[in-house]
Amino acid sequence: MFCLAAKDLIDNQKVQAIIGPQTWAETSLVAEISSQKRIPFLSLAEATPEWAMKKWHFLLQSSPSQIMQMKAIAEIVKSWKLYNITMIYEDGDSSSTKILSQLSEALTEFGTELSNAIAIPPLVSSSLSQQLEKLREGQCRVIIVHLSFPLALNLFETAKRMNIMGEGNVWITTGSFTSLVHSLNASTISNMQGVIGVKSYIPKLFPQYADFYRRFRKKFSSENFEEFNYEPGIFAAEAYDAARIVVDAMRETNQIGGQLLLDKIMLSNFTGLSGKIQFTKHGRAPAHTFKIINLIGRSYREIGFWSDGLGFSKYLDEKASYSSSVKELGKVVNPTCAIRLRIGVPSMSNVKQYAEVIQDLSQNVPSFNFKGFSICLFDEIVKKLPYRLEYDYFAFNGTYDELVKQVYLKVSVLFITLVCCSSLQFLQIIDNKLL
Repeated sequence: MFCLAAKDLIDNQKVQAIIGPQTWAETSLVAEISSQKRIPFLSLAEATPEWAMKKWHFLLQSSPSQIMQMKAIAEIVKSWKLYNITMIYEDGDSSSTKILSQLSEALTEFGTELSNAIAIPPLVSSSLSQQLEKLREGQCRVIIVHLSFPLALNLFETAKRMNIMGEGNVWITTGSFTSLVHSLNASTISNMQGVIGVKSYIPKLFPQYADFYRRFRKKFSSENFEEFNYEPGIFAAEAYDAARIVVDAMRETNQIGGQLLLDKIMLSNFTGLSGKIQFTKHGRAPAHTFKIINLIGRSYREIGFWSDGLGFSKYLDEKASYSSSVKELGKVVNPTCAIRLRIGVPSMSNVKQYAEVIQDLSQNVPSFNFKGFSICLFDEIVKKLPYRLEYDYFAFNGTYDELVKQVYLKVSVLFITLVCCSSLQFLQIIDNKLL
């Protein structure tokens, strides 16, 4: 129906250019028609496959390439040193293949890799719960959500109902969802506590944005009085820039459609509301700065920025200091590493200065105290971890071989021998068991 409506409109009207829509599925339906009619088509979809722009010569991607966004996410993952990484994406969306590839390349560049990918059907179905059940396997998993806004809302609602939002999983959302978070109410945000989002950055310092902001709020509020938030997001800014691209090109060429108008659009070079406007190979140049947010409480807070080649910073100005770790932006609330470890301490150790189990006989219920160099060393190492780790010591009445065998057998509780491990081995054991 969408394709037929677009065709009828183009056939019956003097269409000079087409702007939109936001999804690749809808874009692919119109691209064939626009190329047949030689009408420039500026797609607002987040990612347009390269093969499509080669096949349909009049198709342009007017939203910035998101390849740098994947690098930002990879650096966030690197900051926490978590390596069990899953991406959830929309099944049937061919543009997701490009995003998946970009993320995989970015993770590889930072020394890790994508562990798993889960495809979610575009329509709400019972299979969503079945797919999310896979997230119960393992702990300290990074889950990157790249879904359309409605599908992402349903995903988080289902995940909250299944009680897997706070089981040691770190959730990161891409711009397709994060850029619309400002429109959510407190009730909806309650399903996403601790989620970290990467969203496009809109520079708001120049007069052009102030004028757009005033006019957008006035018109939007008059036409959508039932809405509670009138803030223009990145998609509104990108649509405004696309319209300006077309208008400026038509003014210079006085041309209705055709190759000449397309050529003039391709030469666009200015700073718009959504950033630098410039095309390379029918696609807009990538954005290089993104905003990092954290959903907490009844809303979200902006914790800082990421800039390609510079890293993370709290502010964007001449005095800004940059870091390679997102942890430098301050405390990030997320439900990472909810697992509680049981640390086995050999009660028959002959080297008391390393590990000693002391029974407290003053209590009716047997209790133990643990001390020694290895105990202190382990406590200090845990403090240095980039996430909170809950653990308890317990006395293990057996040989070292028996203790190590429990780790090998992967029994229901985790045993770690303290005497025989260096600090480096401690960290390796923790990473291997958690991830």
